[in-house]
Amino acid sequence: MPRRPTPWILAPRRRTQLAGAALAAAAAGLAYAAGYEVRSYRLRRVEVAVLPAGVAPLRVLHLSDLHLTPNQARKRAWINRLAHLEPDLVVDTGDNIAHADAVPDLLDALGPLLEIPGVFVRGSNDYYGPKPKNPARYLLPRGEQVRVHGRHLPWKDLSEGLMARGWVDLDNARTVLRVGGHSVELVGTDDPHINLDRYEEVAGRVSPEVDLGLGVVHAPYHRVVDRMVADGFSLVLAGHTHGGQLRVPGLGALVTNCDLDPGRARGLSEHVVATPYGTARGWLHVSAGLGTSPYAPVRFACPPEATLLTLLPR
Repeated sequence: MPRRPTPWILAPRRRTQLAGAALAAAAAGLAYAAGYEVRSYRLRRVEVAVLPAGVAPLRVLHLSDLHLTPNQARKRAWINRLAHLEPDLVVDTGDNIAHADAVPDLLDALGPLLEIPGVFVRGSNDYYGPKPKNPARYLLPRGEQVRVHGRHLPWKDLSEGLMARGWVDLDNARTVLRVGGHSVELVGTDDPHINLDRYEEVAGRVSPEVDLGLGVVHAPYHRVVDRMVADGFSLVLAGHTHGGQLRVPGLGALVTNCDLDPGRARGLSEHVVATPYGTARGWLHVSAGLGTSPYAPVRFACPPEATLLTLLPR
C-alpha cells in the first residue's frame, strides 16, 4: 500500500529562526523609520506649466506640516537654509506647530523666508496640540473615525507673527499679489479636516487680468479643491496627508486621512472636475510635509520634504 505524503511542516528550530528573522527585520525597519528617515529632509523639485505663454517662470516654495516642537534644532536649521533657493513666493499649508511654546521656534526656522512674499493657511494642529491616539484608527473608514483634539495651541500668536513679517493669512480669504513680475490671484480656506472651510465666502472665477490663479488649503478635500479648480484656479497647493507617512514600497500610501485617493497622497497630479459648463482641469500639489506628530515620530519610504515648484508658461 503506497505511503501517504507527509505534510510539509517546519521543524520547531526552523520556525524559531524564521520568527526571529521577522522580528529582527521589523526592528530594523522601525529603527530606520524613527532614527533616520524621519530626519532625512529632502527638497522635491517640480515643474508645472500653468502660466501664460511667453512669460518668465515663477518659483514657489511649498512648505507644510512642520509640526514643530522646541527641541527640533536640526529641522529649524534645514528650513532656514531654504532661503538660498530665492523663491518668488512661499506658500505654507499649515500644521506648523505641535507644542504651545513653538511659535518663536517657527519664526526662527522661517527666518529669512519671512522676507520673501508669503501666504499661509492653518491646519487642525495649529489649533490643537497632539494627543496619543491609536494609529490603527486611520485605517478605518472616515465616517467611523472619532477625532480627538488635544489642548488649544496659540494659533493667534502664530498668525500674528507671520502677518507681522508681511505674510498674508489666506484662511477663508482671497487676494491678489505681485510676485516675481507676475500678478497672482490667491484663494484659500481654513482647514476642511475640522470643518472650518468657508469657500462659499470667497468663491468666484479667477480674474482674466492675472497671470495665475493659485488655491491654498491644508487638507485636500474634494469639496474645496473641486470648487477651486472649477473657478479657474489652475494650481492648488495642500498638505495634511504626510504623503501617507508609512508607504509600502511598490504600492505607495495606504491612507490620506481625507477623501483624496491614496495614489495622490503626495506630489503633483492633474485634477479634473465636471461642471455645468464642461470639464475644468487644474493641478493639485500635495506636500508630504516636514514633520509628524510627536506621538508617531516615524516615516517609512516617505521622507520629510519641502517642494520648490517652478511654474512655467503653457
